[in-house]
Amino acid sequence: MSEKKNFKSGFAAIIGKPNVGKSSLMNLFLGQKLSIVTNKPQTTRKNILGILTRNDFQIIFIDTPGFLKPRYLLQEKMQKSIIHSLKDADIVIFISDINSFPTDYDNATCKILKKMKITKFGVINKIDLGKKDEIKKVEKKISEFDFDKLFFISVKENFGISQLVNEIKNFLPTHPAHFPKDDISTQPIRFFTEEIILEKIFLLLKKELPYTSAVTIEKFIEVENSAEIYANIFVESSSQKKIIIGNNGQMIKKIRQLAEKDIHKIVGKRIKLNLWIKVRKNWRKKERILKELGYS
Repeated sequence: MSEKKNFKSGFAAIIGKPNVGKSSLMNLFLGQKLSIVTNKPQTTRKNILGILTRNDFQIIFIDTPGFLKPRYLLQEKMQKSIIHSLKDADIVIFISDINSFPTDYDNATCKILKKMKITKFGVINKIDLGKKDEIKKVEKKISEFDFDKLFFISVKENFGISQLVNEIKNFLPTHPAHFPKDDISTQPIRFFTEEIILEKIFLLLKKELPYTSAVTIEKFIEVENSAEIYANIFVESSSQKKIIIGNNGQMIKKIRQLAEKDIHKIVGKRIKLNLWIKVRKNWRKKERILKELGYS
């Protein structure tokens, strides 16, 4: 397949303000859930590569952390991962929200992209929530930034997605497939297990606590029909540990049960998840601990 004369293959980086639908868009492209999706911003902490392969093309999507101004070392690591992904990309897909564009962030990011010599797509999401006059106003404003193509989509309603994929394909270089046709990501199962557990923490807990949490997998033991997983949840204080445990262990039980269901969908086996909560004070600000947790 990848040796066809007109086969196209390349990398498309998805960037934008936190919580505008980047992860949901990539999940929709791929037809399955790879990236964390919550109503809290900045849940994606690492670049996630999702691979979409068809008979005549392969798109490698890079779902990046929200482009933001760093406030602590973890965010600086996130920022570097975005910059690195743009260097590797053939296409940059900038995504924003019909109800908020243009924010100061959007203006600053679009001005940066305007100077870059790379194919750039401007995507406005959630148009199902916008009125006609609002859409026209946004279309006029985003046109000022010289995107190669503009798209108005709704991830929720699956509107405009096929057209977007077709145009991405058209702008890709002619190149053999970079990955085998059955691959959907370059990340191992352990990575997605960590992401699923972290997602449940974001969904169930409020305010700042999820942002001070990190997850690592100690052991992933698979047999024919089941898998047993041993995972650590790192927090920054004993009080945060108590919150995650909850009254009589109810919160950690909810996290475990919800995570087991989603991990089962990926692995296809019965899952037993063992969770331990450990305190690492100020882990987000310490280079050594960040490296231990996989934030290089």
